[in-house]
Amino acid sequence: MPETRAASGPESGPESGPESGPASGSATSDPVTADDVAYAVRLGVTVLLGADASRWDAKAGSLEWTCWETVEHLADDLFAYAAQLGPQNPPSDTEVPFVWSRKKPGGPANVIFADPTAGPAGLLQVLEACGALLTAVARTTPPTVRSHHVFGLADPEGFAAMGVVETLVHLHDITEGLGLDWEPDADLCGRVLTRLFPDAPTGTPRWYTLLWATGRAELPGHPRLTSWRWDGAPAGERQR
Repeated sequence: MPETRAASGPESGPESGPESGPASGSATSDPVTADDVAYAVRLGVTVLLGADASRWDAKAGSLEWTCWETVEHLADDLFAYAAQLGPQNPPSDTEVPFVWSRKKPGGPANVIFADPTAGPAGLLQVLEACGALLTAVARTTPPTVRSHHVFGLADPEGFAAMGVVETLVHLHDITEGLGLDWEPDADLCGRVLTRLFPDAPTGTPRWYTLLWATGRAELPGHPRLTSWRWDGAPAGERQR
């Protein structure tokens, strides 16, 4: 996956979350599943259906991309994660060699773009379709399979968790630009934190902790991160 995919999080600006709330909790060991990908994408599409059609060219939060471009980037992430698991012998040291391109300088480098003549409804269909691809591939790929990601080899659960994180945090960016409310449930945030960010604080609101872990927010006693990465490897295979 190109550099914009790995580094998309820190482009957002600082934001402070609450000190406590219903989303507080400790780490959970429950797995992230393909159904979680489908659920996250469905939640995202549902909230975006309420967007004002005139605002899709607005900046997505503190990203340099528009809301439209950020949805395309998210769809491309979901597609790319499915693609990494797709070959019979998934690559261990590189991405599947699709050609990524940019519509304009500074825009996201994607394989996936939506036809602008289809409007926002078509854009959201593209997002749904790519989410369905990752859902299906994560559900049917044996758990023993490993494939390359720039942040390390990952299994199907790891790629599912990456897809959920991309969906949750980019929906944060997009809904800021569109002027919509967005806060996913604490349990889903907690499980992807455990899977991908095992060193993240516990006992803090799970949603704001996920925003902190991806460089989008401050937590009490934890300044906003200026660089970050997740670890997609299964717990027993982490290089630490």
